[in-house]
Amino acid sequence: MTNIKNTNPKTQHSVVDRDILKNLETDGRLSFAVLGERLGISKTPCWNKVHDLQNNGTIEGYSARVNPTKLGLTIRALVHVVVNFSHYKEFEQAILAHANVRSCHAVTGEYDYVLEILAADIEAFDSLLRENLSQLPGVERFNTAISTRLVKADGPYTLMKVSK
Repeated sequence: MTNIKNTNPKTQHSVVDRDILKNLETDGRLSFAVLGERLGISKTPCWNKVHDLQNNGTIEGYSARVNPTKLGLTIRALVHVVVNFSHYKEFEQAILAHANVRSCHAVTGEYDYVLEILAADIEAFDSLLRENLSQLPGVERFNTAISTRLVKADGPYTLMKVSK
């Protein structure tokens, strides 16, 4: 995913901005002409508004959704990790460079991080845990849950309720 400039996390958005975001979240490949037509504005003002949303960091980038199973990645797991606090920076750097880690969340509670990891099969996943993840800087222990099926992914942000 392309990373576009990110600035103020609390940017105010107009109704048109929100409509642009809803449409692009559904289909990021819409042309400015089609998007503008849907919103009742011409192509140039539509381009300007999208450009503004990119520059203020609201739109972080564009990417394709890829089916991991089609790439041979049949195991999806959530790994809860406890890390020695004095090594958290090294751990995070190692995670950023790790190809099989889809996402990493620093969390509160019993564990320090939750990783989403994908692997080709259970043997590859076991090897990844034993030979790689367990050896990352600061890892003290981890707990793994294998996902049996993905119920929901990538829910649209524009439909989420925000209190005002």
